[in-house]
Amino acid sequence: MMKSFSRSLSIRRANPSSPKASRINDSIASPRLTRASWISRLFRIFVVVGSLVTFSGAIVVYFSVLPNFTEVILGYGVSRIDGSPKSCNVFDGRWVVDDSYPLYNASECPFVEQGFNCLANGRTDEDYLKWRWKPKSCEIPKVNVRSILELLRSKRIVFVGDSMSRTQWESLICLLMTGVEDKGSVYEVNGNNITKQIRFLGVRFSSFNFTIEFYRSVFLVQHNRGIKRAPKRVRSVLKLDKLDEISNEWIDSDVLIFNSGQWWVPGKLFGTGCYFQVRSSVRLGMSIDTAYSTALRTWASWVNTHIRPNKTRVFFRTFEPSHWRNLTMRLCNVTHHPLSEPGGKDRSEFSDTIMDVVKDMKVPVTVLHITPMSALRSDAHVGYWSDNSSLSDCSHWCLPGVPDVWNEIVLSYLVANHGVTFH
Repeated sequence: MMKSFSRSLSIRRANPSSPKASRINDSIASPRLTRASWISRLFRIFVVVGSLVTFSGAIVVYFSVLPNFTEVILGYGVSRIDGSPKSCNVFDGRWVVDDSYPLYNASECPFVEQGFNCLANGRTDEDYLKWRWKPKSCEIPKVNVRSILELLRSKRIVFVGDSMSRTQWESLICLLMTGVEDKGSVYEVNGNNITKQIRFLGVRFSSFNFTIEFYRSVFLVQHNRGIKRAPKRVRSVLKLDKLDEISNEWIDSDVLIFNSGQWWVPGKLFGTGCYFQVRSSVRLGMSIDTAYSTALRTWASWVNTHIRPNKTRVFFRTFEPSHWRNLTMRLCNVTHHPLSEPGGKDRSEFSDTIMDVVKDMKVPVTVLHITPMSALRSDAHVGYWSDNSSLSDCSHWCLPGVPDVWNEIVLSYLVANHGVTFH
């Protein structure tokens, strides 16, 4: 150390103008400059290589992650369900005749409400049963029921919503029962008959150890009666900032499918004395659209807080159009074939609100945007073939029918993503 230090001092003290000093300086500086030059070059090479790697990684992320993210959020631009690499909007398509439909016989399924079994209730034409949804750019694969049963083994599928949700629930059960040999192994867990009054229904497929459950929650938020210190016309309120009190039952499901919309109409709200409440304030002047948006943001907050994305795949189905010729007089407009044009029924404020809320959520939610496809199916409603012939119904759907296609799409998503969805 000391020797080195002394040599350094002697160099500094040398006369820079002398040849000897110059040779000494050159002999010491050259190796340093050479090393510095190589270090600089290596650094630049590392920077270039690092930039290329980073750019390549970004490209991979863009083409692999972002399309999946789009699928999870909106169901648009989804990877082709048939396995090919191009994108496909599965909800953009048309109805085509397919003689392999229907997918089941409602009279052989004990979980179809009598009111939805149109053939058993006297409908004679069967053309409405023979239509399949065909996306423009891809194919929805045929359901392999046995594979689906295995995929759902030891899982819990939960539907939450109104009677349209219950119809889809019934449809899925009947579809999957076609692959079960022992029909008696499929049963309602409490021995209940399928009725619209019960808030919870659960059907267990015991051979595969999974359940398909339905929770009746038509508004998703709390509906309270007996409001104190409220105007006389207020008989009940929807607490827009509080999710339904049964919401804890929905947690820890493997598949969770929501809908809400049919009850958000003046007749079922203001006509029955039901108004809106936020915190402790009753909002008599709040519009239905604003209230619906507020309720959905409460739902979104609940999902973000309580749902684990690595456990639960969440869906929200958009609004289902009705086809009334005169709703006041309860006159239906049931056609013999699907419509060629939706007549404006392919758009809904409720559907727009759902998509607007979902895009800001932390937990991925797949929007089942079935509004446009269902708008064309004026031929598939219950109409005059319910279990009460004195009442027509152009809101609900015959089973088998349109809800089967909704379930085909759900199952296609699950099959295409089961490695991620199910853990």
